[in-house]
Amino acid sequence: MRDWGKEKTASDPKTEAKELEALARDWDWHVRRAVAINPGAPIEILRHLANDQVQWVREAVAASLRADGDILEFLSEDGDGFVRAAVALNQKTSPGALTKLSSDVTMDFDYSLSKNRYIVQEAAAKNPNTPEEVNRTLADHGDEGVRAAAVSNPKVPKDVLFDRRVDPSWSVRTAAARSSQATVELLDYLAADRIQDVRAAVAMNKKTSASSLASLAADRDGEIRAAVASNPNADQKTLVALSGDWAWKVREAVAKNPSTPEEVVRALVEDGDQSVKKAATARLDR
Repeated sequence: MRDWGKEKTASDPKTEAKELEALARDWDWHVRRAVAINPGAPIEILRHLANDQVQWVREAVAASLRADGDILEFLSEDGDGFVRAAVALNQKTSPGALTKLSSDVTMDFDYSLSKNRYIVQEAAAKNPNTPEEVNRTLADHGDEGVRAAAVSNPKVPKDVLFDRRVDPSWSVRTAAARSSQATVELLDYLAADRIQDVRAAVAMNKKTSASSLASLAADRDGEIRAAVASNPNADQKTLVALSGDWAWKVREAVAKNPSTPEEVVRALVEDGDQSVKKAATARLDR
């Protein structure tokens, strides 16, 4: 039976190092994993746990931001794919180790998507420390999951991102639309995408132009119109039009938007929906 109290102590940053050392040798791997997760765990304890016989403990060490280069280099050669994937996600992992991990073709079946996924390559593709040339290679991978991961990298080259606007996978195009690296030109193009999720991502991006937002304000999907109504880049004409939308979620978003003119917010205080009225009142109080 798991000892939840012991696990809580093992994960508490205030627990003294001497006690953590004892807990790191506990018979229950859940307790040892809790020590590995502890943000205050000394590096010596993490070195010990990096050799643990249970993969979930080693995976926790691999994910720790307290793990140093030696630990991460060691675990990058671990026999378990999930451990290597955790190393590939860790933002303290070196570019050299990430380059090696980018060639790791370990797969695992994702029951939520009913497909196999390249778990290590996806992780490496997302890491901002991954070298640009590696990211370019992964962005052209044959698997849509790896391409989407590469596109979601906060340091993805803008030309790579722009090239993905015509990717056959909507998940990749959605990742491109969500990117902080997305250009106005890219977002203008994706605003007309046939897939709802892509258009919704464009509507939420703070870089989307007022003209594209005006176009999306007429979208048949209420969630997209609500996203437009929440975007501070939406111009006043668009917000005024959306303040009369039939969907209360859209009107509520208009009331909360800092770009909405005060007279529009005052009108929404008299809205028939309580959520809209409450949002407008709170906005005026601020």
